[in-house]
Amino acid sequence: MIGKLFQQLRDAGVLGINNRNAEYIMRCNPRSRYPLVDNKVLTKGLAKQYGIPTPVLFHVIKNHGSIKNLKTILEGIKEFVVKPASGSGGSGIILITERTEKVFLTQSGKAVALEYLSYHISDILSGIFSLQGQEDHAIIESLIHPDQVFSAVTYQGVPDVRIIVYRGVPVMAMVRLPTKDSDGKANLHRGAIGAGIKLGTGHTITAVHKSQIVTHHPDTGNPVSGLQVPHWDTMLSIAAVATDMTDLCYVGVDIVIDRDRGPVLLELNARPGLAIQMANKDGLLKRLESVDAAPAKIFTTPEKRIAWAKENL
Repeated sequence: MIGKLFQQLRDAGVLGINNRNAEYIMRCNPRSRYPLVDNKVLTKGLAKQYGIPTPVLFHVIKNHGSIKNLKTILEGIKEFVVKPASGSGGSGIILITERTEKVFLTQSGKAVALEYLSYHISDILSGIFSLQGQEDHAIIESLIHPDQVFSAVTYQGVPDVRIIVYRGVPVMAMVRLPTKDSDGKANLHRGAIGAGIKLGTGHTITAVHKSQIVTHHPDTGNPVSGLQVPHWDTMLSIAAVATDMTDLCYVGVDIVIDRDRGPVLLELNARPGLAIQMANKDGLLKRLESVDAAPAKIFTTPEKRIAWAKENL
């Protein structure tokens, strides 16, 4: 019975985790290049070389001794984000949207003192939120002000767009929409919604929430399909360059849309999840195989790779 189910999923073009790990992540992604995506500071430096915008970096705290300077570091900065350099899944991120003389206000309106931020940064440095549980660095960067296009289907937080790229070709995309359950974070495993995006047009299609197909946002009640993602061609261009930047041929590209700056690269992921298939009601495997069967001439430039993807995927 299980074997039959697996065969049915494969026939439908669904990519499973074992196949993803063995055939695409381990085979395609050199381990030596992982630090470029696992460490957000290195990702920022690489993106700068390619002219790709990222959130403005204010400061990197590298050791516990530097925490005593936090008050001076934050002087004059009214809003900011504190995050681990090597974190994942939204863990360890604090968004500060306002400050007074005595406290900082988080995105949810919670008031926290400087001491709270100091303890949190100490946890980050200790590796509590890092991918491998190893010592980490803490990043203080600019706060994103999201474009209002998704305001009707977002509960607080900042929605982002995840694009899966294979051999430099964007193969599947979704927008991740924060909910009350996800505490305003755009992570599906925390309870955010993932709405599939049609590559050719940039319109949202079906959506998934907690492994269930949904049509409306659970908090706002508004439909999540039929939305036009702004700056879609620019976002595809950022994604298509990710392979050239990192030498990783299978990678997830996370982009946010800032109301003033437009598309901004948030991070890269060498191990992107598979729920994006449910959000699109389509399998990744058949798209990856289509890329492998594509004419060699499409791989010469990002523009050709994007054009082929928009027409064929």
